[in-house]
Order: sequence, then C-alpha cells, then structure tokens
Amino acid sequence: MRSERVAIIGGGVGGLTAALLLAARGLDVILLERAATVGGKMRETVIGGRAIDAGPTVFTMRWVFDEILAQAGAALEDHLTLRPADILARHAWGAAARLDLHADIDASADAIGAFAGLDASRGYRAFCDRARRIYAVMEPAFIRAARPTPLSVAFAGGIGAFRDVSPFATLWQALGEHFGDPRLRQLFGRYATYCGCSPFHAPATLMLIAHVEQSGVWLVEGGMHRIARMLRLLAEARGATIRTGVEVTEILVGGGRATGVRLADGEVIACNAVIANADVAALAAGHFGAAAQRAVPRAGVAPRSLSAVTWAMLAEVEGFPLDRHNVFFGDESATEFADLFDHARLPDSPTVYVCAQDRGGGEYPVGRPERLLCLVNAPPCGDHFKPNATEIARCETNALALLARAGLRLTTSPENTVVTTPSGFEQLFPATGGALYGRTVHGWQASFQRQGAGTRLPGLYLAGGGIHPGAGVPMAAMSGRMAVERLMADLASTRRFHRMAMPGGMLMG
Repeated sequence: MRSERVAIIGGGVGGLTAALLLAARGLDVILLERAATVGGKMRETVIGGRAIDAGPTVFTMRWVFDEILAQAGAALEDHLTLRPADILARHAWGAAARLDLHADIDASADAIGAFAGLDASRGYRAFCDRARRIYAVMEPAFIRAARPTPLSVAFAGGIGAFRDVSPFATLWQALGEHFGDPRLRQLFGRYATYCGCSPFHAPATLMLIAHVEQSGVWLVEGGMHRIARMLRLLAEARGATIRTGVEVTEILVGGGRATGVRLADGEVIACNAVIANADVAALAAGHFGAAAQRAVPRAGVAPRSLSAVTWAMLAEVEGFPLDRHNVFFGDESATEFADLFDHARLPDSPTVYVCAQDRGGGEYPVGRPERLLCLVNAPPCGDHFKPNATEIARCETNALALLARAGLRLTTSPENTVVTTPSGFEQLFPATGGALYGRTVHGWQASFQRQGAGTRLPGLYLAGGGIHPGAGVPMAAMSGRMAVERLMADLASTRRFHRMAMPGGMLMG
C-alpha cells in the first residue's frame, strides 16, 4: 500500500494520530506542520531553560491512547510514564472555603459532606451515578460513532437511557437537581468550560465529564507535550515523513477529488488523499483554497467556543498549598458567563485555573521558582477585537487579586512570564478568533452538528478538536482515528472497482 500517499496538514494530536495509524498500515504518509514543532494546541513554552505546558494540562480517557498504540503495534506504558492523580483538583472560594475532589468517590463524598453538609454528600453520589449512566450511553453511541444522530443515540440505549442522557436540560439546571449549595453548582458547572461553553446553555449531557475524571486523571512525566513527541516518534519509526516549519496554502483538486497540496514556497506535493488537522473555520475562510472552502459548510463553524488569556510563568509561591490542578472561583458564575458570551469581554471577576506543574503526589521542595500555567476564560474575538495592554493588565490584576483572597501570592517577573491572549491564539490558529474548542455545544443538537471526518470533496478528510467527537486531547485523537477509518474504507471501495482487461479487448470499470 506504499503506492497510496496521504498528506496530512497539521501536527496536532489528531494529525499525529492519523499519521501513526496510516503509517502502521503501510501507507506513504507525509505530515506538514506550520509551526517549528508538532503538538498544535498541545504546546509548550520554555522559560529560564524549563519547559512549561502552555496548552492542555489534563490527561484522561487513557484507553483511547492504549487502543491507538495497540493498533500501531505499540504499548503506551513503553513510551510514557503516567501516574494516577489522587486529587483531581483543589478548589477555593476565598481563604476559608476549600474543597478537594478525589479519584475515590467515597473520599470526595466525605469531603463534600464536611464542606456543605450531608444532603450535599448524598447529592454528589446521585450526581456521580447519573454521570456514569450518561457515559455508558454516550461512549459507544456518540464518542465511538463516526456520525451519531439523536435518533441513533436513542436507539442505541433505549428511550430510558436517552432520558438519562438529559439532552434537553442545561447543565446548570441539572446540577440544581443535585446541589443546593451554589458553590457546588459553580464547581461542577465548570465542566462546560472543558468544551469552551457556558453551563447555562450547554446540555446536561456534559455531566459525563465527572465520570471521565473519576475513571482516571493521569500526570504525564515530562509534561503533556511528551504525548505529541511520542506520537511523532512512533509515526516516523513506521515510515511517516514529518516536516515542520512548512505552511500549506492550498489543497489541490483534480478529477473532482483532492490530489495534493501546495506549500507557501510553491512546492507541490501530490497524493491520493488529504487529511486536514485544522479548524473547520480555517477551511471555511478559504485558507486552503476555494475547493477546500466549498468542501465544508460555513454554518458549521459558529458559534465559537471560548478562548483564554494564559500566563505561563516561573514564580515563587506562598500562602496556599497548591496541588497539580487548582481552581479559584470568582463571585458569581452568571455574571462571569454573561461577560464572556453576552458582552464579549473579559470578566471582572473571573474563575482562575492554576496548573502547578511541579506538584502532585507530594510536597514541592521549597527554594526555587515553580512552573505555573494560569488561565482565565476569554471571548473568542481575537480576529476583530484585540484587548489592549490596559485591559490585559486589568485582567491580570483581577486574577491575582482573586488568588490573593484565597491566600495565594505569586512573585514573578516579566522576563519569566509569557502571556497569550485571544489575538495570540488567533495568530497560532487562524480564522478561529482564538476559540480553543471549535464551535460551542450550546443547545441539545449542537453536539451532533460538529463536522465529521468526511467532507463534500472526495479525498479530503478532517481531524482535530473542532471535529467530531469534540474537544479535548482524547477526543482529538479519536477524530484522527475516525479520519483514518473513513479514508481506508473509501480506498477499499475504490480498489474494489479497479479497471481490468477482459477478453475481446474491452476495458471494463
């Protein structure tokens, strides 16, 4: 099958997964990445000679990578060192209110009971059971399905199971059925932001994220970017060619199908198929030429999910016992998400996430600055409205003030801090406005409206966090696998009807 050549645009997790699986099946694979290194949104930055994860920081659904590597004849444990996190996240509301969620449901229930009372503990157990039931339906019927529909999900699990999925209630409404304490609704409502959404508009189906985390949050030794490097090395070992620092400007078409790509320097690479590991918005905006633009529906790229302002830094830490994952809540979720989605502005009282990358599983040795990634959600307006230096400084002041309310004091310097804003993410991922999760999943139908692996242009396939099954590292990997499965099925179908010589001198299709 080396005669079948596939060009992959973009070296994010979806593209790398596709490269690995195609190379393992014997195809001639060339992956082209615009940046200097692979990883896409799974990026890292180096400050003071120390690498800091500046993209995704949470590794869940390990089974996805176990399956993908097994398909390629490898084992995850031979290439990554993973440690299960005992504390999923540490949460704080000021200095007096603190709550840890644990990998063990009983430990979390006890902690919630001590935090908010016995009814809250019971509500949490019922919430966990509901999240488990939702996940049991959605994994086979949605996550693993190439093109799910509401009807296919309903038929797969039955009407009772579909009712458990709770597609017609918002996440915020469903949380009210389990938690009377507004702080707990605020905490679990944060799961909507994992998809770049608002808990006031996202479906209650997202409760399944609670079950995903309880099934295992893993700490990756060496940082999350090790996952991208692992996929690259495995793909190259199986024959894939990976080029970085090269930009694809056009997907070429001949005979009504994708036949190659053109690079910014004019080089043309011919191929039998193309996988674009890029945001659908980039194709719809014409960044890869008119033929690719017509291959996707423009309606499939809006509305946009959230962007972010991030601070990757080396900082001295005092006053708060950070764990690996920490969340500091502002005053009110309704105001925060109204600022983000209704007013398209940075919130005055943001929730702040802090990933302390030198912590987890023990005390951090005092005496040197720590590697931190701090994040606040932001509107995806990086292509038409760029917060100025004053607005970013005010956002930073508000975030630091919130951390200080919880007792956390950070000491850093400009040379030890790298700030990325929505406009910065727009430059990294053009045509997105800085949206980090594709389109939003507001409303019960939105999850089913994401673009799938196939397109209107034969020979062109899509992968990435903006493609079905959705945002997040494991989902992006799943999208790469789905693109490979769709491509291989199409190649098999094409070969089944190859031209052949028949007696009498006639060529039959």
